[in-house]
Amino acid sequence: MTQKYNPIDTSKLTTYSIKDRKSKVSDSDFGSVWEKGGSFASFLDSLPSILAADDLRAVVSETAKAFANKKTVMFGMGAHVIKTGLNPVIIDLMENGVISSLSMNGAGIIHDTEVAMTGATSEDVAASLGDGTFGMAKETGEFLSDAIQLAAKHDTGLGEAVGRHINDSGLPFAEKSLIASAQRLGKPVTIHVAFGTDIIHMHPGFDPAAAGAASHKDFLLFASIVSTLEQGVYFNAGSAVILPEVFLKAMTLVRNLGHNVDTFTAVNLDFIRHYRPMTNVVNRPTAKSGKGYSIVGHHEILLPLIAAGIKELI
Repeated sequence: MTQKYNPIDTSKLTTYSIKDRKSKVSDSDFGSVWEKGGSFASFLDSLPSILAADDLRAVVSETAKAFANKKTVMFGMGAHVIKTGLNPVIIDLMENGVISSLSMNGAGIIHDTEVAMTGATSEDVAASLGDGTFGMAKETGEFLSDAIQLAAKHDTGLGEAVGRHINDSGLPFAEKSLIASAQRLGKPVTIHVAFGTDIIHMHPGFDPAAAGAASHKDFLLFASIVSTLEQGVYFNAGSAVILPEVFLKAMTLVRNLGHNVDTFTAVNLDFIRHYRPMTNVVNRPTAKSGKGYSIVGHHEILLPLIAAGIKELI
């Protein structure tokens, strides 16, 4: 037997006046029309005061404020940031004193070194994987293996060793290298390696013990910089796993040692939202009194926008 239903009666529905309702969006939040010939600062001001546009302005403002107050601005990144052509933008922020330190995963030294060597990087993996030639560039493996040995010889971190080796070797495009530029400017660079993830780990000259020791020195240096992050800003651009994990461990280490790092701004930038950056960068470390922002978008668009906004304010 089929149950029969009658349409519900809405005649006694309780309503209220829209004038009494709290609305999340009002016309005061709306964007304004861009006028030809305006400044970049006026473009930022023209964006709606809603969601990511508001977050974008907040990130720009917090970073400019940290710069003005001489606070630490750490820039952590995945290698994809290099492959989207952003080295000049990041170098400029370092030269202008905005970025205090640079941190990368193991792939970062590969792509940055290749840029310094040849002005080009990012091989076609699909084309070379089938015949086993992927990752077998001789010069890349040998140069970075030499840098790792120099780190062991001079008892330095991996970032310092690679930057110094690029500059000392007179590579033709060294001025376009993030690591070489940071080393030239006296900015600390930390490299955080996971074994088996990078092409140089396949090369016969690679020394895993020396690389591990140098990367661990960089972790301790990274933690030291994190200990100064109060009232500063931490950027995680495009690292989905390595840098978020390193940041979380460094944060608990410095808090355990008694450093006050509670009130700071954490920013994640990537073209999709990943679990670890949201949890380990944006949410957990800022839970006491900090601010966390996650802005979704392509690096090649987002980072130049943020960098230009910062330069307008400083």
